[in-house]
Amino acid sequence: MPTATSIRRNRTRRLLTAFAFACAAALSTANTAVAAPAYPVPYGLGEGLTHYFDPASPPGANDWSCRPTPEHPEPVILLHGLTATQAADWASLAPLLANNGYCVFALNYGMESRLPAPLNTVPGLGDMIDSATNQLAPFVDRVLAATGAERVDFVGHSEGTVMPRWYIKFLGGADKVAKSVNLTPINNGTHANGGALLGALLSRVGLWDRAQQFAIDNGSGAAVQLTAGSNFLAALNSGVAYQPDIRYTFIMTRYDELVVPYTSGLGPIAANVTNIVVQDQCPLSIFEHNGASSDPVALQHVLNALDPEHAQPVNCFGRPRNG
Repeated sequence: MPTATSIRRNRTRRLLTAFAFACAAALSTANTAVAAPAYPVPYGLGEGLTHYFDPASPPGANDWSCRPTPEHPEPVILLHGLTATQAADWASLAPLLANNGYCVFALNYGMESRLPAPLNTVPGLGDMIDSATNQLAPFVDRVLAATGAERVDFVGHSEGTVMPRWYIKFLGGADKVAKSVNLTPINNGTHANGGALLGALLSRVGLWDRAQQFAIDNGSGAAVQLTAGSNFLAALNSGVAYQPDIRYTFIMTRYDELVVPYTSGLGPIAANVTNIVVQDQCPLSIFEHNGASSDPVALQHVLNALDPEHAQPVNCFGRPRNG
């Protein structure tokens, strides 16, 4: 007949065995959850076009409970282009970054209340100084406060490569940004659609400054500010245009029909600046301006720029690592 002592020993062994199995199961579940991508990642323009007027967050973005890991200590803020919502521009990159362990955030900026409906709900049309001051700056502070991070990384597309430069240069952002990764950048403005030619003609008759201010006052500031020769770009590119403590990456496509010439996106030759023309390495990677934010080859460059210590060779016919 079992003694009281042997009964207690058997009960203790059973409890320890059950506890060990429970811990093993929990660890297995946790490892599976970390390893498996949480979000599907679509590529190509189709997904973005279906969300072109959708103001919602893209999958993987704006989880305010997310805490950065030691592997990816800076949360990433995604900045859309002219007229594109965050859902449209970041349908591919937001879930891709989340699956790779980043805390990802995005916002819609630049809606212009002075325009009639429905134009007053279109992102990116308004004065970029206002967008940087009253929308981006407080959003960065909110992300830093929520995550406990010291600095953020920016990934921008089109206008989203230019507007944050104002925040960095004039609004204290140089101390809060670690990396700036830019798709189809417009560092020196665009000559597309005759805007720069018109600006040059107006300059000759002394009306260019007045025309720029008129556009800003009437709700279409960003379009004129992105034009080569604008006062906005002159201020950005004067003096120290790129901060020495920020790592910049500029990713361009030869087939950009909106940034004309595409070389307007080139940054200066400097140790903290990397310029990439995708077709220099992958000549058959053909995508235009709007397609940059959903092109798999371009997004491989984005992942490498955000984590240069673990950069991987770009596969011209493959897709980025997904977790």
